[in-house]
Amino acid sequence: LTNEFGFLSVERAMFDKPKLIGIVNITEDSFSDGGLYLDTDNAVAHAIGLIEDGAHAVDLGAASSNPDAQYVSPDEERHRLDPVVKRLKERDIRISIDAFQIETQRYAIAQGVEYLNDIQGFGHPQIYEELAAAECKLIMMHSIQRVGKAKKITTDPNTIMPSIYSFFNERLGMLMSAGIDGDRIILDPGMGFFLGSNPEPSIVVLRSLRQLKKEFGLPVVISVSRKSFLRKITDRPVKEIGPATLAAELFASLEGVDYIRTHDVRQIKDALEVSKVLNRD
Repeated sequence: LTNEFGFLSVERAMFDKPKLIGIVNITEDSFSDGGLYLDTDNAVAHAIGLIEDGAHAVDLGAASSNPDAQYVSPDEERHRLDPVVKRLKERDIRISIDAFQIETQRYAIAQGVEYLNDIQGFGHPQIYEELAAAECKLIMMHSIQRVGKAKKITTDPNTIMPSIYSFFNERLGMLMSAGIDGDRIILDPGMGFFLGSNPEPSIVVLRSLRQLKKEFGLPVVISVSRKSFLRKITDRPVKEIGPATLAAELFASLEGVDYIRTHDVRQIKDALEVSKVLNRD
């Protein structure tokens, strides 16, 4: 069966391993590791470690998007990214760049990265021609804010899935009308503050992942790692949120997500390996 965009909807087998994308925050104020990887050597070493732990790719972000983050100019983003990108390219490591500013996205395209990850869901038509000519996959994220970094907003959980469907339908139509191949698009429904400061919207989305995949027939990425809704559910600080993160990531895997974007690649990789063995016929 295909949906209105012509994409084939496919059910994934239980514990069919998703690809893992390791997070490298080259930032001062990311909520869980701000300042740790501003130094190029530290960022490169961390990225290599994530690949050795089993990451398919690393996601480099030079500007934090949490509600308390400070503005970072495109020039500063490029200044932070460039030496790291060059050294990882020398090692043939797959790179995703997390950026919503057009100038930074153009930089990412010019570097030939494998993934471009936009928390605003590619809402700037002025770059569509360049996106169409590029080869990278496009991670298109939904957020209730639509524009800019996350904000602390309480959301009615009953409204979140209609918001996601409406957003993706609109943006897919825009991108495909601009000549962007739909097979390059990966959907990210958002998590944590991108859905609401209350945990319920994130829970609703996790429980709706199978339906989301059926609706659009496109790959889905989930990024629950260390998110605010998990900290609220467990009443744990960031440094103690590993078990809760793992539980949510395993659930997302059971629901058939294609990618998991995470801080701790080794943790989820090992858990998926054990789960696969235990569920083998």
